[in-house]
Amino acid sequence: MALLEARGLIKIFGKLTALNGADLTVAENEFHGLIGPNGSGKSTLMKCVAGAEIPTSGTVTFGGQDISQASPAARGRAGMSLKFQITSVLPALTLYDNILLALQAQTSLPRLVFSRTRGILHDRAMAMLEQFRLVDRAADPASALSHGQQQWLEIAMALAPEPKLLLLDEPTGGMSLEDGGSPANCCSRSSSAAPSSSSSTISISFATSATG
Repeated sequence: MALLEARGLIKIFGKLTALNGADLTVAENEFHGLIGPNGSGKSTLMKCVAGAEIPTSGTVTFGGQDISQASPAARGRAGMSLKFQITSVLPALTLYDNILLALQAQTSLPRLVFSRTRGILHDRAMAMLEQFRLVDRAADPASALSHGQQQWLEIAMALAPEPKLLLLDEPTGGMSLEDGGSPANCCSRSSSAAPSSSSSTISISFATSATG
């Protein structure tokens, strides 16, 4: 059984049809890449899968359950994680606290209220920073990072809860080669950081230059 199945997805914004019958099937432990020019619907498809947008018609099934109308939070609890195209780290918080919050998203409210999770999650938070070569900046505010480093931090945050499906929307956008911003490097780092105990599947959208 496929981990994710999207069938006949249509998304209409006013007079614009962004998706017109898109299908996508993703099995466990796979990489998938969506490649196309800007405006071809890659981000819209990612958002319809993750729940940031509800498709005009069509279905999304995850782990055998129909989640077409489910909220992003419900999809996250089911094991789906999305890194948006625009970086959305918390700039005033340290890198460590950004990762910690991502880990605490799976923690029950009573444990959060009594602050019992920081010590428990410390090693995992530091391990994620180490995997993405950010551990030396753990105490720095996220605002002090370059754009490329913020992209890596957000990918680490998306992977921290050990999702079954990780969606990365143009993760190398705006990265320089010094930031390690090649598609191959992004795939390699994301795969190596995925916990061996989880069945992470990674789908990545890449933009290409539109030609005449």
